[in-house]
Amino acid sequence: MKTIHIILLCYIFICSLACFIAFGADKKAAVNNSWRIPEATLLTMGFIGGALGGLIGMSLFRHKTQKIKFKLLMPLFLIFNIAAATSVFVFI
Repeated sequence: MKTIHIILLCYIFICSLACFIAFGADKKAAVNNSWRIPEATLLTMGFIGGALGGLIGMSLFRHKTQKIKFKLLMPLFLIFNIAAATSVFVFI
């Protein structure tokens, strides 16, 4: 396995973990009625590589599951993330 592949896998893992933690923190903030993470931030985190963590966070924390844009965009971002990672593995 090439170094770029290892870096990519680490990047995806870190982005997914960060997105998962962000969903948990935002759910806790929602319950405590305190400062919230903006929806645009959560969606951006999913788009740049954290969609798997975002989807797991949505499911586990039962957070943002009623929001249509999250129900549609997070799975779409996951497909995009997989396609982008696959293209790196195939072409580089």
